[in-house]
This record gives sequence, C-alpha cells and structure tokens, in this order.
Amino acid sequence: MDIPDIIIAVDGYSSTGKSTFAKMVAAEFSFLYLDSGALYRGVTLYAMEQGWIAGDGTIDIAAVEASLDGLDLHFRHEDGATQLYLGARCVEDEIRTLAVSGHVSPVSAIPSVRAYVDRKLRAFSKGGRVIMDGRDIGTTVFPDAELKVFMVADAGVRARRRFDELAAKGQAPVFEDVLKNIEERDYIDSHRETSPLRRPEDAYVMDNTHMTLHEELVWILGVIQGRFGILEAPPLSH
Repeated sequence: MDIPDIIIAVDGYSSTGKSTFAKMVAAEFSFLYLDSGALYRGVTLYAMEQGWIAGDGTIDIAAVEASLDGLDLHFRHEDGATQLYLGARCVEDEIRTLAVSGHVSPVSAIPSVRAYVDRKLRAFSKGGRVIMDGRDIGTTVFPDAELKVFMVADAGVRARRRFDELAAKGQAPVFEDVLKNIEERDYIDSHRETSPLRRPEDAYVMDNTHMTLHEELVWILGVIQGRFGILEAPPLSH
C-alpha cells in the first residue's frame, strides 16, 4: 500500500499501549518511531539520579532546568528497535520502572522540560514518515500532523497491563500501587498548566479496552485507507 510521507501523532492516557501500538504501525508500514514519553522518563531518571527529587516528591526545578542545555538524551535504532540513550548509556529498561513512573508526570509538567522534549522531537522527525506517541503530540508538538489518534481504555485494564509488564521484567509490583499511579498520572496529565492532555478535535479515538493488537492494526489500516483514499489493502503481518 502506497502511504504518503506523513506524521502520525498518537496521544492518550497512561498505559493505553500507545508505544506498543506506534511501534507496531511503524514496523508494518515502514515509519520511523519516536517515543516522546521515553524522553520525559529520561529527564526524570537523570533528575532522580542527581538527587533533585526528594523523598516527598519535591523537585529542584532550578537544577533540572539548568541541566537541560547539556543533557544528552537521544535515540538509537538497533536491531529494528528504538532505544533511549543518556550519553553513551542505554537507559531503556531503567526509565520503565515504577519508581520513574511515579515522578514522570510532575517532571513533565515543568514548562522548560516540555520545551526541551518538543525541540528534540521536532529535530528527530525532520523528513516526514514518522509516528510519534505521547500526551500532547497532536495538540502541541505537531498540531498539523496529517493523522491523529487518541487512545483510551478502562483504568483497571490499563493497570493490569502495566502490572503484567512490570512483573515480566522481574519486578514485584503491587496491583493497588500500579492502579493508584495510573489514576494519579491521569489527573496530573489532564490538569497541568502547560500542554495538558486533551483529545485533539480532529483525532480518531481508539478505545482499546477489549481490543487485541491485531484488531488495533486492522483499525488503523482502515483509518489510513479512509483518510487518504487508499483502496488496496496489503496483507497484514500480524
């Protein structure tokens, strides 16, 4: 199927599977995949390691802001996957812990951090044919993206998915803690002053509470065909 060089913006609530969905679409249709959430998590991990986030959650915002100009967060594409690096160190696993998840929303609400991530994303996406996921991609980073998707799912289902993901990585999560984290992130993301999470008016909404990955792929194929008037359908690899 001849898909034009476009930017697909994927936004939505925490743990709706935005990254999994975007990676799948990228692999199926040969798009460059970029994970904005990884950059926010990278900043959060760095701040935690520097001791700029206290035990009560208080953030030394001035220290975080002062570090951004020299903070070397970047993606590398290895063996078909996109990995986040902090300097020469791959931090892809470290940024996915529940500890980082517990602080990423307040860190990502800092305006200078959002500006830093936006600059990085725009630089990475030059040339088009990119799919990117986050919470303000279609509203702030790429408001003119040719295709926008907004993902939603039941909070309990999202918590179960996140719980299973953490357990599969050898961690020992408590389901109630994971659910609380999901609900807290929903509130913070939706109520922050800078670039709050909201559905773009021109976005296609996907509720994947009861959808399989294959059903998600079939769904986006139908959206792409309808949006761009494409008649032929390629065989799906999933």
